[in-house]
Amino acid sequence: MAEAIDIHYCDEHLLVAGKPAGLLSVPGRLPENRDCVISRLQVSYPDVLTVHRLDQVTSGLMVFARGKMLQSALSSMFERRQIDKRYEALVEGLVEGEAGEVELPLICDWPNRPRQKVGFEAGKHALTRWRVLQHDTGSGRTRLELEPVTGRSHQLRVHLASIGHPIVGDSFYGAAEAPRVCLHASRLSFMHPVEGVRLEFASAAPF
Repeated sequence: MAEAIDIHYCDEHLLVAGKPAGLLSVPGRLPENRDCVISRLQVSYPDVLTVHRLDQVTSGLMVFARGKMLQSALSSMFERRQIDKRYEALVEGLVEGEAGEVELPLICDWPNRPRQKVGFEAGKHALTRWRVLQHDTGSGRTRLELEPVTGRSHQLRVHLASIGHPIVGDSFYGAAEAPRVCLHASRLSFMHPVEGVRLEFASAAPF
C-alpha cells in the first residue's frame, strides 16, 4: 500500500506536505515512475501544482500552490530567496568546527547524469551554510543543519561529499550503503503570499 502523504497545512491558496523518502516529487518519463507526490496529492486536491522539488532520496517539507496564480507567486518567492529552507543531514565523519559554509560552483556531469559535480570553469554559483547539531563519536558521524542559500540540483549532496563528509547512505556521491540517504527537509518558513502572515513549519528527521 502506498505511503500516505502527511498534510501539514492547507488553505484555498497553498498546501504544505511531507514527502516520504524514495518517492519522486513529480512524474518521471517512464511509466513505472508515474507515482509521485504531486499525483497523489491531486487525487484529493485537483488544483495543486508543483512549485519546487526534493530529490527522490530526500524526505521532508514541500510547499505546493493551489492554482496558476499562486504557483507564479510562490515560484517568484523561491527565485528571490524569500522562502527560508532548512535541512537536517547525518554525514560520515566528524565535522570540524561548529559552523561554516561551502561555496563551490556546480555543473551537471553529463556522461553520468543526473550526477552533478564541482565545475570551476563553467559551473553555476552554489552556496551552502552548515551548523553542527551533534557529533556521534561512537559511529563517527555528524548531524548537521543545512541552509541551501542557492538551489542547485543535488547541491547539498555534492557540497558535503566535496568536503569529505558525504551524507550517510548517499552511495551516489561516495558514501557507504545504508537503508536510506539521511537528508530531510526539516523546516520551511515564508510569508503567505495572499494573507500576509508568516507561516513556519517543522518536521523531525526520521533518522
